[in-house]
Amino acid sequence: MTTKKQTLGPNQKAMQSFTVKSLPNLDTVVLAALELFSNKATKLSKLKIPYKRPLVVGSGNAIATGKIIFEKHDAIYATESTVEAKLKSIKAIDGVVLFSASGAKHAPIIAKLAKKYKKPVTLITNTKNSDALKILNLKSQDQEYIFPKNREPYTYNTSTYMGPIISYTKEDPKSILKFIKNNITSSKITKLKPNNLKKYKKFYIQVPEEFEGIIRLLNVKFIELFGRQFSRDIETFQNTKHATTVVPSKKELFISFGQKNKTYGQKEHRLHIPLPKQANYAAMMAIAYYVIGQIQKAHPPYFKKNIQNYMKETSKIFNKKMSSIVE
Repeated sequence: MTTKKQTLGPNQKAMQSFTVKSLPNLDTVVLAALELFSNKATKLSKLKIPYKRPLVVGSGNAIATGKIIFEKHDAIYATESTVEAKLKSIKAIDGVVLFSASGAKHAPIIAKLAKKYKKPVTLITNTKNSDALKILNLKSQDQEYIFPKNREPYTYNTSTYMGPIISYTKEDPKSILKFIKNNITSSKITKLKPNNLKKYKKFYIQVPEEFEGIIRLLNVKFIELFGRQFSRDIETFQNTKHATTVVPSKKELFISFGQKNKTYGQKEHRLHIPLPKQANYAAMMAIAYYVIGQIQKAHPPYFKKNIQNYMKETSKIFNKKMSSIVE
C-alpha cells in the first residue's frame, strides 16, 4: 500500500479537525472513507494469501471483515476466544490471517499463539510498527499488509475495514459516493416514508442474501453506537421468513436494503433503501453505515456521551493508554 500526498475531500477535512467534544456521526465518516479511496493517490494492496487452509482471526469488526474477504476460500474462522482451540485441534490449518486495525489489544496475543503452534502469520492492519508486528518475522514466511485509513472516532472502523473490502471486491468508491449523494442523502431520506427516525427505538433490518456477511458488521455498529438503548434484528430477506416476526412490536421500523419489503411490519413503518445495480460488499457497508448514521443523528448522542469514560476503563483492561480518537 502507498498513499501519496492527496487533496482532501470536504468530509476528510472534517476528520482532520474534530475533537472529543465534536465527534462526527457515522454518516460523515462513511463519506470521508469513500473520499479517501476515491483519491488517485490512495493505492490499495492486493492481498496474496499463500495458505490453502487459513485460520482467519479477528475481534468484533475485524472477524466480520475477514469472513467477507474469505467467503470463497476454504477457510476456518476464529475469534480471540476460540483461536487456540482451533490451532490445537485442526491440523489442516497451514497459516493464520490476522485482521486487526490497530495491531494491538488481542492481536499480539493471537500472533504469539500462532507462533506457539508454528503457523506463519499474515497480518492485515492499518497501523505501522504495531504490537502484533513485533511478534512476526517478516524475513521468514510471515506477511504484513498495511491499508490506509482516516482519522476516526474509536470503534467506528469505517475506513479501516472498507479498504481491504474494496481491495477484495474491486468496487469503484467514486460510484458508491455518487450513489449515496444522489439517492440516500439526509435530505433524500427525509422525503421517504416514514421519515421521522427520531420516534423509533426498535429496528428490523433486511439485507439481500448475497450480503449475509454484512450482518455481523451492522450488529456490531448498533452495539457500539447505541448499546441497549435500541433493540434490533438484522436478517436476510429469506431468513426473515423463519419465525423471526412471530411476536409483533409497536413502532418497529423495518428497513429493507436493495429490494422492497411488502410483507413484514406495518406499511407505515417500512423504509426502503436502494442499492446500486451491481452493488458488492463495499457499497452495502457504506450505504448501511450511512443509514445507521442517520439514526444516530436523530437520537441523543449516546456514544459521544460515554466514549471517554469507556476509553478510561478499556485502557485499564488492556494496560495501555487508549484514546477516543484513532489518529
